[in-house]
Amino acid sequence: MKTGRIEAIDFARGVAIALMILSHGIKGLLTFEQMPSWGLVPIHLITKFSSTLFILVFGMSLRAVYLPHVGTPAWPEKRKRLLVRGVLVFFWYKVLTVVEMLHQYPRSEVVDALLYRAFPVYVEILGFYAVALMWLPFALPLWARVSDGLRYLAIVAMGLLAYVLYHSFDFWGIEALKAIFVEDEKHYSWGQLSRGPLVLLGLVIGDITARWYYRGPARLWLAGGLLTIGVALFSLFLLSAGPDVSGELIAIAKNVGKHPPELRFALFTLGGSFIILSAAIAGGARLSALFAPITAIGKNSLQSFVFHVIVIFGVYRYLL
Repeated sequence: MKTGRIEAIDFARGVAIALMILSHGIKGLLTFEQMPSWGLVPIHLITKFSSTLFILVFGMSLRAVYLPHVGTPAWPEKRKRLLVRGVLVFFWYKVLTVVEMLHQYPRSEVVDALLYRAFPVYVEILGFYAVALMWLPFALPLWARVSDGLRYLAIVAMGLLAYVLYHSFDFWGIEALKAIFVEDEKHYSWGQLSRGPLVLLGLVIGDITARWYYRGPARLWLAGGLLTIGVALFSLFLLSAGPDVSGELIAIAKNVGKHPPELRFALFTLGGSFIILSAAIAGGARLSALFAPITAIGKNSLQSFVFHVIVIFGVYRYLL
């Protein structure tokens, strides 16, 4: 197994964070009604790729940096590092929840969000990330042992489990628990089971990338395959949208179908994410160096996320 950071993964993560910053800078300070038409489509529309791309790249980086150490003497330390990272992310998730909500919500609602009686909006992706880092270190050894076929089956099985639980189980009436696992229409959250398949898919893509990335022709074939999948997903989105494509694009730009995930939103965001990954892998180290600031954001993703939330919600929103 090849191990270590891959520049293309850092670049793709940087693109995801940059799109989040763009999205939060727009929607965090303006209402949809205040946006010009071009601000909604295409500017805010393209930011919808951000969370899907981020979660896919999360899985890819787990494969590149951590999975090769499973079963080696280095694994306990690597697992500990992931768990500590999860605690750190959880700490910043709660701090940034206060930063996001402080200027626009009563203190009681801020306390509700801190106690999991409610959820923030713009920093909730950190909540998903923190919880995922608590269970994935214990799932990676099992993932390393099973065959490729079982890995693909696990992706489908997790998605089906999320669907069944969302529609048939009320989680003992605890809305927050449902939101954490499979999402709830009353809360803006990323479910561990509903978005978990993206992490597993990222692990699969990361495995192929690790094998092919340093082999020039093979890397381009991989990039071409990702591009083909992305275009196919966009085509399926257009077919499902029917004659009113512009209306569907506006709806997606306004987050319709994002929480819980609906088919058209998923097709659109996955399609865009695959195309961005294709460009990142095809460009390799040269593209990463050409856009060094984006790559730097990807290498320091938590710091970048913390900084932009404090600036946008702690400073700009206060000034407005």
